[in-house]
Amino acid sequence: MSTTGSLVQSVDWLAIAPPTITAVVALAVLVADLFLPEARKPLLGVVATAGLALAALSLLPLLSGDRRTFCLTAKPEVCSYTADHFALIVQFLVLGGALLTALLSIDPIKDHRLPTGEFWFLLLSSAAGAALLPASRDLATLVIALEVASLPAFALVGIKRENRLSSEAALKFFLSSVAATAVMLLGVSFVYAATGSLHLSQVAHALTRLPDPQLATLASAGVALTLVGFAFKTAAVPFHFWVPDTYVGAPLPVAAYLSVVGKAAGFSGLILVTVQGFPSYAHIWGPALAVLAALTMTAGNVAALRQRPGRAHSAVRLLAWSSVAQAGYLLVPIAAAGYAGNPAHAIGSTVAYALMYAAVNLGAFAVAALVARTSPLNRLEDYRGLSARRPLTALALGFFLLCLAGLPPGVIGLFAKVTVFSAAVDAGLAWLAVVMAVNVVIALYYYLQWTALLFRPAAGAAETATAGQTPGAPGQTPGAPGQLPAVRPATEHRPKIPTPLAAAIALAAVLGIALSGAPQLVLRFASGALL
Repeated sequence: MSTTGSLVQSVDWLAIAPPTITAVVALAVLVADLFLPEARKPLLGVVATAGLALAALSLLPLLSGDRRTFCLTAKPEVCSYTADHFALIVQFLVLGGALLTALLSIDPIKDHRLPTGEFWFLLLSSAAGAALLPASRDLATLVIALEVASLPAFALVGIKRENRLSSEAALKFFLSSVAATAVMLLGVSFVYAATGSLHLSQVAHALTRLPDPQLATLASAGVALTLVGFAFKTAAVPFHFWVPDTYVGAPLPVAAYLSVVGKAAGFSGLILVTVQGFPSYAHIWGPALAVLAALTMTAGNVAALRQRPGRAHSAVRLLAWSSVAQAGYLLVPIAAAGYAGNPAHAIGSTVAYALMYAAVNLGAFAVAALVARTSPLNRLEDYRGLSARRPLTALALGFFLLCLAGLPPGVIGLFAKVTVFSAAVDAGLAWLAVVMAVNVVIALYYYLQWTALLFRPAAGAAETATAGQTPGAPGQTPGAPGQLPAVRPATEHRPKIPTPLAAAIALAAVLGIALSGAPQLVLRFASGALL
């Protein structure tokens, strides 16, 4: 066969439909933004949301079996794109998370006068890269997909151009991610030099029989540098320093997107390179990831403890540190896979935990976006007495926080933590299981403290009651000598919840409640996530 003929192959368009549809809609939004008048630009949000829903629906035909494309003609089993069970689960998480982010974004775009076309183009472009990543089966495609997911995110973080915090957050995010990419590319080049291939299956085979000790040393350095690069992307300690400032400075929907979709992209890439690309180095990356998991969950939880009501501390910053701690929990099963003969069960635990975390964390950010409409600083103190102002919203946020803490009625959170815990125990990582148990107890304090705050009387409630019992108070005017100022009931002048925001909170709550009633659905869906 000639060289030209060997490059000709058919493309399975159905297999690549989810990222392709997302990318095509992104380009359509960008072009439409050039011609639509300003008054009609909110239609772009409808188009973007519909495009994400269509991309998610395109996953349904792929459930019938694995599909591969962009394969080597000499070795048809070696492919760059594989739509297997693992890829479909992560793509469902990515596209579902992006869809909820789109619902959260519709009103903030109008309220903060963000550039509409640019925002939707960047969000869809990042989602397309994140959807491509779990199906990538060679190191080049993995790096490209990760950068396609990351580069638009930098601009999204800094899209509030007049806001100094937003620009500073974007700069920190950009610099840390560029450093991670540089380290990762260096590692990938070392692996390629040692093995002569970029396809994960061929890399895994070549790493088991390197003829030269120098090549083995080069490969070891490449594996280590590649893992360091992905540690940046997953916000593992000590590469987590960008997370709090980035989440606080970014628009709230973007922070929610990074906490779920960005994390899913990073962890899916880490799973692929460790379990499928570097299984022969499990004795190195297994212990390393176990230590990173312990450090990450501990650092995140201890820092979250410092965010307390009454000290002008930010609720978003608490969610950011909580996100770092959750990344530590997600690392536990991947570390356990380095000790297990069959890593599929351990990886299934990570996927199950990620699905639970995505639903309830997006719900918590949705409630934070609602509170931010009346309290832009979004302090923890702003949530005091939320049950009196918005009872259903307070109940929803309380449920989300209990899910993150792993307490009933958030049964899905409890099951997810038990699954991760059992993965560590089954792999013989008893010390890591103990560290995780201690961290779960630590996290209970700040989750329960925030939950209790929702149902405490708001500041001034006691004074209001006293004023109501003062003789003649109803006839007094505010500011009269010797009288307390009249305080309006908390239910007056309550702004209406925008429909897209209400839909996002309701969807997250319904999903969390349904999965708490039948947690086995997530566990069954996530089981056998890898071949």
